[in-house]
Amino acid sequence: MKNAILLASGGLDSTTVAYSLEAQGVAVVPIFFDYGQHCVETEWSRVNEVLPTSMKKPERFDISDIFRGSPSRLISEADLWEDDVKDDDLYVPYRTMLFFAAAAARAQTIGIFDVYTGFINSNHAKEIDCTADFMNGLGNLIDNIGAVRFSSPFRYSSKTDVVREALRLGVPVGRTYSCQAASDFPCGACPNCVDRLDALQDARLEYSDTKVG
Repeated sequence: MKNAILLASGGLDSTTVAYSLEAQGVAVVPIFFDYGQHCVETEWSRVNEVLPTSMKKPERFDISDIFRGSPSRLISEADLWEDDVKDDDLYVPYRTMLFFAAAAARAQTIGIFDVYTGFINSNHAKEIDCTADFMNGLGNLIDNIGAVRFSSPFRYSSKTDVVREALRLGVPVGRTYSCQAASDFPCGACPNCVDRLDALQDARLEYSDTKVG
C-alpha cells in the first residue's frame, strides 16, 4: 500500500484530496499546521470532523511563533463590522514555502516520501506563493535536495473543478471551512469565501442543466 502525507486544513481543497487518496487506497498521514491563524481552532475542529473516518487522526504542529506580530488579517482577526479588509491584508509572507519545507522534513523523518497538498492556482493579488508556477518551482527545488515528492492535484484546477470532484467523492462540503477573515463563521466576502460560493453556484447550475438535459 502506498503511504503519503497530506497537508490538511479542514478546507474544501485539502479535504477533497483526502477523499481522492482514500479512494485510491493510499494510507494517509494528515498533518495540520498552526501558524497563528486566528481561525486555528475552528480549522482544527473541522479537519478532525471532515476527513474520511478510516483515515488516521491528523498530527498538529505549532509553527505560530514565526508569524508572531504579523499585521496580516489572517493572523490578527479584523472586526468585520468596523474594518475594511482588502485582499492584500490577508497575505502571509512565505507561508506556502514554509509549509513545503516543514512537510518535507516531517515526511523524510517518518520515512514517507510522497506529500500531497490541496493548493489550487490562485489569482488573488498577493498570493504569489499559491500560483502553479511557484509550486512547480518549489517542487523542482525540493526534487534537487531530497527524496520527498510533492503532488498538488488541483494546481491547474478551478474551484469549480474541485467542487465537482468533491461532490463525486461524497465530501462533506458543507462542513469544510475555508474563510480567511472570520474565525468562527464564513464571512462570505473574503477571497476564499467568494471563490467557494461562486464554485458551488456553478456546480449547482451544471447539475441542474444535466437534470434538464
